[in-house]
Amino acid sequence: MTMPRPNGPEAPMPAEPSAGGMWPDEATMNRLAAEMFSALPTRSPAALPLPAQPSPEPVFYFLDRPEPRAVAADPHPPFDVYSVRNDFPILRERVNGYPLVWFDNAATTQKPRPVIDRLTHFYEHENSNIHRAAHELAARSTDAYEQARATVARFLGASSAEEIVFVRGTTEGINLVAQTWGRKNIRESDEIVISHLEHHANIVPWQLLAAETGAVLRVIPIDDSGDLLMDEYSRLLSDRTKLVAVTQVSNCLGTVTPIREIVAQAQRAGAVTLVDGAQSVPHTGIDLQSMGADFFVFSGHKVLGPTGIGALYGKSELLRDMPPWQGGGNMITDVTLERSLYQAPPGRFEAGTGSIADAVALGTALEYVERLGMDTIARHEHELLAYATPRVAAVPGVRLVGTAPNKVSVLSFVMAGHTPSEVGKALNDKGIAVRAGHHCAQPVLRRLGLEETVRPSFTFYNTREEIDRMVAVLEQLARRPHR
Repeated sequence: MTMPRPNGPEAPMPAEPSAGGMWPDEATMNRLAAEMFSALPTRSPAALPLPAQPSPEPVFYFLDRPEPRAVAADPHPPFDVYSVRNDFPILRERVNGYPLVWFDNAATTQKPRPVIDRLTHFYEHENSNIHRAAHELAARSTDAYEQARATVARFLGASSAEEIVFVRGTTEGINLVAQTWGRKNIRESDEIVISHLEHHANIVPWQLLAAETGAVLRVIPIDDSGDLLMDEYSRLLSDRTKLVAVTQVSNCLGTVTPIREIVAQAQRAGAVTLVDGAQSVPHTGIDLQSMGADFFVFSGHKVLGPTGIGALYGKSELLRDMPPWQGGGNMITDVTLERSLYQAPPGRFEAGTGSIADAVALGTALEYVERLGMDTIARHEHELLAYATPRVAAVPGVRLVGTAPNKVSVLSFVMAGHTPSEVGKALNDKGIAVRAGHHCAQPVLRRLGLEETVRPSFTFYNTREEIDRMVAVLEQLARRPHR
């Protein structure tokens, strides 16, 4: 299946010319950007080069193309973004008379046809509650549900499917750990370390736990680019540190944190670690064995799956030692009026009827990502970020927010004379969806002197033509008189 190329009937609308009447040609744009940046270092596809020293001028990212070299054979077919887009029915939607451009991927991703079809198939052929029945549909639904758990375990590199607990999403997974492991192990004057980059979901549960137990919350600071200050992190760790809970990728800035180093330092200090993977799972390969984290959480809807489903990974010895969080059916082995006996993990933490169909479809979503290949996805997204960054930054009045050397495809910015909401509305008028607001990350924005930003975020089904459309709207907006 192929989708018509940019000039075809289904293609994005062409970008409008800049204030000068035309875009700089590609060679000129590349030359200007290349003058700003050193060659791309050898690191993951998500890494983007920056000057080593801070600069008072705006800092951008650009991908210098390396010299051709021999590479291992790629097990995945060549990436054709237009063919891939054909798998996503909603990308044929029109908004305000324009083809939809979905640049709100950090909030949620759109769903490919295999995921939609898997949900439909479940409800047409397998719908039943799981684990306790003597009929065929219960067997089908149970098999599908547990196969999805095994898929999640494989995708993350967990040792066993029994280390995977299905939850509603990242927020519920973090709260589960706080209210079970945390209540059992955190005491007065113990310290919980988080970072300035965290989503509210990785702040508020620990604030609640600290208020309940008398523990102290410590925060890893960041520099003006949005990078963690790792020397300060090292100084925060002590024998009082019981938990380090950090994000692998900032949802607001796109910063990629040095998660293996963070985990290793925490464990040397005797602390347990929790990693928020909501923004890393869609963009980077996850290997829990090399990462070493004790807990890891993510949301399915960020990685092509349905809403209302996610997963908590926990090392088996920790899960076995944790008390139940919610009580009810499924999570027990025996109940009398005097006492209850509980299932072993993960069943102990899955009380009641869960989101069975959504869990099954999450497995399908992860299989879809595996077929494309995470390296292929990361490469395409990095190219989009490298293409977009100098073009967005060249729009008069734009200030990029979050300029750390290692980023995924999140591009936060503000625009002089226009609120983020005004920018978001102008883009929406042309069918372009971005997020405008505080992104549930108020502490990091306030650290950078802001309350809100505009946040376009790209994924593998986005194109350069869509970026051109966005930049054209921003240029038109920049020409309007300021308030």
